[in-house]
Amino acid sequence: MMSPVAALSQQTVLVVDDDDALRERLVRAFVARGYGARGARDAAEAIQLARGESPELAVVDLRMPGSSGLELVRDLKEIDPATNVVVLTGYGSIATALEAVRLGATHYLPKPADVDDLLAAFARADTSGAAAPLPISHAVPTLARTEWEHIQRVLADCSGNVTKAARLLGIHRRSLQRKLAKAP
Repeated sequence: MMSPVAALSQQTVLVVDDDDALRERLVRAFVARGYGARGARDAAEAIQLARGESPELAVVDLRMPGSSGLELVRDLKEIDPATNVVVLTGYGSIATALEAVRLGATHYLPKPADVDDLLAAFARADTSGAAAPLPISHAVPTLARTEWEHIQRVLADCSGNVTKAARLLGIHRRSLQRKLAKAP
């Protein structure tokens, strides 16, 4: 009999995240572990890939431009109810965790999560046969981490323009620069 992790390694994974660096890093890590992995930048691209060849496993970012990760979870489950979906987010909350599981996700992981965290979540779902989200205390990021990720999102939306991001955040440019200089 094959171990759950060995059984998972013969499957395909769809990684959906608008962060190009994270998506490509996860795809490379899954490929290095023997998975057939593909990446998608947004929900529309993910749906197109899933309709072409439905993945057994999917990693979906909660917040993306266009359709949300929750809508994508629903769409992936409509395409193939057997797809095992893990929602990955930097904006964790109890409400979105519950909604993700209600829509068919098997787990809800906070960023940063690496491929080992994702494989453990898939393996837990595979052995239990039921959706079992992580305890809420683990899924909720610290206030400093949430602030850092919000600042990073606004900065990315402003194409790296610190002055514009500071104006949108309602703080002085120098204050924003100080916050950016230290990690959460």
